[in-house]
Amino acid sequence: MYETAGESPWWSVERHLARRPFLAARGKIKRAIRSWFEDAGFTEVECPALQVSPGNEAHLHAFATEKVGLDGGRAPRYLHTSPEFTAKKLLAAGETRIFDFARVFRNREKGALHSSEFTLLEWYRANEPYEQLMDDAVTLMRLSAETLGRDRFVWRGRTADPFAEPERLTVAEAFERHAGIDLLATLTDDPGAPDRDGLARQAEARGYRVVADDSWTDIYSRILVESIEPNLGFERPTIFYEYPACEAALSRPVARDPRLAERFELYACGVELANAFGELTDPTEQRRRFEEEMDIKARIYGERYPIDEEFLAALAHMPEASGIALGFERLVVLASGARSIEDVVWAPV
Repeated sequence: MYETAGESPWWSVERHLARRPFLAARGKIKRAIRSWFEDAGFTEVECPALQVSPGNEAHLHAFATEKVGLDGGRAPRYLHTSPEFTAKKLLAAGETRIFDFARVFRNREKGALHSSEFTLLEWYRANEPYEQLMDDAVTLMRLSAETLGRDRFVWRGRTADPFAEPERLTVAEAFERHAGIDLLATLTDDPGAPDRDGLARQAEARGYRVVADDSWTDIYSRILVESIEPNLGFERPTIFYEYPACEAALSRPVARDPRLAERFELYACGVELANAFGELTDPTEQRRRFEEEMDIKARIYGERYPIDEEFLAALAHMPEASGIALGFERLVVLASGARSIEDVVWAPV
């Protein structure tokens, strides 16, 4: 539902009336979720959008601005792409269970399930395993369906039963099943140096396009997008877990196999709904990952974002914790049967 030449604007009476039932559904789901968190002993927080660093992932693009002091001095600032840095500082400060319906901002994003401004529902549990977040995410998915009196999620002709027992599928299992790739064979004890050539040979043998300057991550991402994600979350949700450590972002290694990371995503109808971590609390390793990501960003996009030194300092004081980000509008779209993210935001941007 995007504005095109000759189409009335989103604020026209007829378009607003068409979207009004989905907006009402959004409000119902938000109230139900907030109540669930409060009953579970969580504290709602409000993380500020204006940050020293918007996040340090290579392919996330931020909105840049500047802060002008009373003396006229200027300092660069960014609108956050996630409330994660602030939330973890709050954990370091002593909070133990927190959640935030955070307005976040990502440049270069537009589509049926993407917007430059949207809501991430993030929550964190101190001293609790990330498997607990799997249960949380499934519970909230079911709660959204119950709230609207629906028994199926629907997206572009695909369906999933939110009340069915989720499929639990490791990343390695998915690559073997859907792409015929032995992903574990390409992982090494050094998370920064997976076997690029080994993955390239397997990918080419299976008919995937590989070019000379593709990195391991480039090949992995191509297979993931083309063959894995389109097969996740059909008929029942999928918990897609144990990512390669080189795709770990801010998550800690799996204890039994440090080549893997405590990271999972929840899928329904082929749509990624949530991304969760057993949180990394090693500031030295986190700095290494940030610098590596910013090197990639500089190579591809010609820019890099600063590292939030306060965030790294807070990691040293943060308890063991687990955290998750759920795309709130995506959940509402699937639960309500909306046609796009623009149906479920009050004022599309």
